[in-house]
Amino acid sequence: MNMMKLEVRGDGVAVLWIDVPGRTMNVLSTELCAELDAVTARVKSDATIRGLVIASAKNAFVAGFDLLEVLKLAARKPSLKEAAALSAAISLPFRRLETCGKPVAAAIHGPALGGGYELALACHWRVMADDPKTLVGLPEVRVGLLPGAGGTQRLPRMIGVAKTLDLLLDGSHLGAKRALEFGLVNDVAPREQIVERAAAWVRERGVAVQPWDQKGFRVPGGAGQLDPSIHALFTGRIGRVAKATLRNYPAPPAILAAVAEGSVLPIDKALAVESKYFATLLTHPVARNLTRTMFVGKGEADKLARRPPNVPKAVVTRVGVLGAGMMGSGIAYCAARAGMTVVLVDASQAQAEKGKDYSRKLLAKEVERGTSTRESADAVLERIVASVGYEQLEGCELVIEAVFEDRQVKAEVTRAAEAAMLKTGVFASNTSTLPITGLAENSSRPDRFIGLHFFSPVDRMGLVEVIVGKRTTKATIAHALDFVGQLRKTPIVVNDSRGFYTSRVFGFYCHEGMRLLEEGVSPALIENAGRMAGMPVGPLAVSDEVSIELLWKVIRQGEIDLGDKYVKPAGYEVVRRFVHELDRGGRKFGRGFYDYPEGGRKRLWPGLAQLYPVRAEQPSLEQVKDRLLYVQAMETVRCLDEGVLTHPADGDLGSILGWGFPTWTGGTLSLVETVGLPRFVKECDRLARLHGDRYRPTRKLRKLAADGKTLYGA
Repeated sequence: MNMMKLEVRGDGVAVLWIDVPGRTMNVLSTELCAELDAVTARVKSDATIRGLVIASAKNAFVAGFDLLEVLKLAARKPSLKEAAALSAAISLPFRRLETCGKPVAAAIHGPALGGGYELALACHWRVMADDPKTLVGLPEVRVGLLPGAGGTQRLPRMIGVAKTLDLLLDGSHLGAKRALEFGLVNDVAPREQIVERAAAWVRERGVAVQPWDQKGFRVPGGAGQLDPSIHALFTGRIGRVAKATLRNYPAPPAILAAVAEGSVLPIDKALAVESKYFATLLTHPVARNLTRTMFVGKGEADKLARRPPNVPKAVVTRVGVLGAGMMGSGIAYCAARAGMTVVLVDASQAQAEKGKDYSRKLLAKEVERGTSTRESADAVLERIVASVGYEQLEGCELVIEAVFEDRQVKAEVTRAAEAAMLKTGVFASNTSTLPITGLAENSSRPDRFIGLHFFSPVDRMGLVEVIVGKRTTKATIAHALDFVGQLRKTPIVVNDSRGFYTSRVFGFYCHEGMRLLEEGVSPALIENAGRMAGMPVGPLAVSDEVSIELLWKVIRQGEIDLGDKYVKPAGYEVVRRFVHELDRGGRKFGRGFYDYPEGGRKRLWPGLAQLYPVRAEQPSLEQVKDRLLYVQAMETVRCLDEGVLTHPADGDLGSILGWGFPTWTGGTLSLVETVGLPRFVKECDRLARLHGDRYRPTRKLRKLAADGKTLYGA
């Protein structure tokens, strides 16, 4: 495949245009690196070529390494030798480029990230377009890897160890101004001038030897553990990394080690050290998990991969939002930010205006931070129409109700809104637990009725759970997904059931924490285990946040709807007791599992010790972590078996973005694959014998495990 075009100009400067076929952006691959190697050999041997400029024929220099290639290799469970070979297949061509004996400059516009920026680092000089879409950086830590083509070795030799660690451990992207300040590039110019600016450097000032290949070179700011300042730097970073990652993420420690070891070695030996650490990460499941879910899976979801085909694209220009509480106000803000006219309806004009004020406050903060102008903020506010009547819904292609979780209230607003909105429009419910099919019975257009479950706070949470009722048409699904795409949020599509997917499985985390409490496990151990496993907060704390009273309401609704078929959750008695006997409904009531002293920090309620005495023999931290994670994973497997989830990627993405399941796992279903299906089934059988059927593996999972298959399949 021809991915490059070499243009040799009359002045002897050659320009290498990178143009990967079939891609909107250039991405790095072993195939591209092999082609680069061939070009380097030609440039080196051709006496008429005095130097080289590397540029892009697309809107990105090189956006990074092709993560699908990484994922395919990781899925094969490569040996350390095979994984190191991938790093070498990129790193060695870059090394030959910088030692070809002729000056090489990079002309960067658009993203130059990961391997793309490592290519620029292998050049002798870099000019960057002064353009907001042009970014440089090494974000590999975000996919559980480290830069494997020289990034951990060339960057400290350019800007010093301290600044390098800041960039590598954070995975930051820098614009032109900051990149120049940090020393990541040598020059900044208007986009249309960067190639000529690079060519002029090659022609007039070009140096064909990197600083680290020159005799007497020293790393700026020092290197090596014998340097007191560097020793103190690494000592501090080791502690900070352990605290930030809770030792669940192997990439940050590997980055520290690669920089520490490599910065005191000659560059070729340093690159070999880097490849060794890259290999250890690529063969670790965390890299596969992060790559598959947070980049491949999220990328597909953002491109509306679950959208039914052959349905004309819908563009929502006018949307109605019923209910100006926190959820409704957040939806209104996001829709107005996306350019839509929003009719925000509530029971009184004062309540509707209060909902609009939510957007006003958010926009004022944006203006204060400089992320928005006063003019654009005012334009967003003008698009929000606060209303007490439904007549303003005329012309709305979509209406979203975000009123109380009460069937009667939802039925009333549904009928009123449908009478006023566009006859061909879609009606969506923002319910978090009530089945969509049942709510659609109050609709005059059940085929155009769907669930859109947003997460709070809407302006910061990127996930939307799209819930398909039994009578929801494919056209309605497509319409809803197109709307989510307009909001630039990430959708997952699930089929209707009680609690759908996210609320249903998240509840198991809360209830398992309560069951552990009831069994006499120390509350501090329960909470610490949740956090150490990677959950944002412990199960008791999050139960307080969502409200123990709300958990009881969900339980009662289930009992009313299902009668004798209702299966009580593991924490049933604890929830009942806290709401009905103790009047401790959660944080909004000022008391729950925690006390919330005015002006002070929350603390676990001392009365827990009398209610649930701590038994003498406590489980280990790992045992509690496994219970909290495995119960969520097992319920997700049930959702997949029952058809609530139609694709494992939606389960993984929804668990991480929806309720904060640990990112290192790749999500609830990737956790099962990380443990290994046979081992997971065996462990869940043991937990089921000890603690109940909520851990019992499904028949389908047992068969997959017995057949040596996975949840994702091929």
